[in-house]
Amino acid sequence: MELPRISARGLLLIPDPHVAAVPPGRRLEGYCEQILAKLAACLEHAAAEDLVPVILGDLFHWPRENPNHLLVRLIGLFRPHRPFALVGNHDKYQARFTEDVSLAVLAAAGAVRLLDTPGPAFHLDSPTGRAIVGASPDAAPIPLAFDRTGGPEAEEAVWLTHHNVGFPDFENRQVKIREIPGVDWVINGHIHRPQPTQVRGGTKWVNPGNISRLTFSPRALTRIPAASVWTPGLPPEQTELLAWPVPFLPFVEVFPDEAFPPEEEKNAVDGSSFVDGLERLSWKRTAEGLGIKEFLSVNVNPELPESDLIWELYHEAVNGRSQDEK
Repeated sequence: MELPRISARGLLLIPDPHVAAVPPGRRLEGYCEQILAKLAACLEHAAAEDLVPVILGDLFHWPRENPNHLLVRLIGLFRPHRPFALVGNHDKYQARFTEDVSLAVLAAAGAVRLLDTPGPAFHLDSPTGRAIVGASPDAAPIPLAFDRTGGPEAEEAVWLTHHNVGFPDFENRQVKIREIPGVDWVINGHIHRPQPTQVRGGTKWVNPGNISRLTFSPRALTRIPAASVWTPGLPPEQTELLAWPVPFLPFVEVFPDEAFPPEEEKNAVDGSSFVDGLERLSWKRTAEGLGIKEFLSVNVNPELPESDLIWELYHEAVNGRSQDEK
């Protein structure tokens, strides 16, 4: 099937909004209006600057049972712009993207253009060059190489992902940063903490961080939530994307006035930070609907020797089932 061709100046990348009617985590009341205002500002900026809006996964914080009034508001907000929406782990229920999740409702209403299967998604024609944009939604493979011989010789390749990538602060994550022949840029959602661009051969790996502050931590005190702009034809020496700050309130207006919990270590699978994370699961289950399986999926590196034992213990503790479904 021939890919759609879109004429625009570039992409506006909107990572991990985590829309929710009820404040997630430690956020105070007003979260829903604040994140909808951020999305509205992003879409208005994309239209004004002739950019294609792309949500880098986790549009929703909870995959389903979001109230109808929230879905109606999102349909009204999105339909004039029809942003592309990469499927993230929070957009799926029990690790599957099905018709009963909220993102599927928006797609059926024609409000978003889904990026729900791995592979090339569309061509971008820009005054500064041409590009082909591909995507790997949550849990889908990222290509080892990409053949661009079917397109224009000067066409760049951008790949959008929502994965546990081994950026500097998360070295033990499952996806290792490497050169992908034929891909110029990999732009990742999922990891909320902004990371410096990593260059491997001809491939630049970018992790801009999410537009909504969800973690109650000292880092969030100084972080400026931002979308990012990518345009074809950037000079080879440019490795960072242009950040576009979204509207946001001071930290003290969106988080409670109380002491911070202990900081997690750099790699959450090691030592006491892993135990600390497990201890916080009882709070997360009620406040965010996140359970132990998701915690392990995010934090356990399958390449480490102890990972099989951790999963074996999980299945034995939960219901005695085998490791086949991990």
